[in-house]
Amino acid sequence: MLQFNIKTDNVEATPAVRDYIEKKIGKIERYFPEGASATAMVNLKAINHSQTKVEVTIPMKNLTLRGEESHIELYAAIDLIVSKLERQIRKYKTKVNRKFRDRDGIGMAFAAAENELRSQNEEAEDEDDLTIVRTKQFDLKPMDEEEAVLQMNMLGHDFFVFTDAESNGTNIVYKRKDGSYGLIETSSS
Repeated sequence: MLQFNIKTDNVEATPAVRDYIEKKIGKIERYFPEGASATAMVNLKAINHSQTKVEVTIPMKNLTLRGEESHIELYAAIDLIVSKLERQIRKYKTKVNRKFRDRDGIGMAFAAAENELRSQNEEAEDEDDLTIVRTKQFDLKPMDEEEAVLQMNMLGHDFFVFTDAESNGTNIVYKRKDGSYGLIETSSS
């Protein structure tokens, strides 16, 4: 079941807007297995009094769905977000199923998704010239480099930290300036 956490910034989330968000974004629940639950974190922001920016993040056990869209019309931005999230889910399921077609059960990794809150926001105190303004905590999931790159791209980030499924080590994939990808493998000495 999909829960909603709607935050606003210079935009009023009327009951009609909330209902529209829950109805439209709730449609992606059909991709979830029965009994799975997740929390959709929705942020609405006004940009220069002419556009509305909608950000949606849905953290789950094996996947984090994320999208953001800006549009003059709030409802149109919500529709665009739903399309983007559905494309991400289809892309992920296709890639996972193709990769694990011959392995029993692993191809259903997405179907086993359930709610897992990954991030906590905390403010840190100033420390000389170094100021940490946000702290996130998340579980490192075992996966291979290809899955990590896919997850990084779906989140829209430039790097992604993960546990390598084969070596059980903590690794980092990152996007290079030339558009290719890099891998940092860690080791304990």
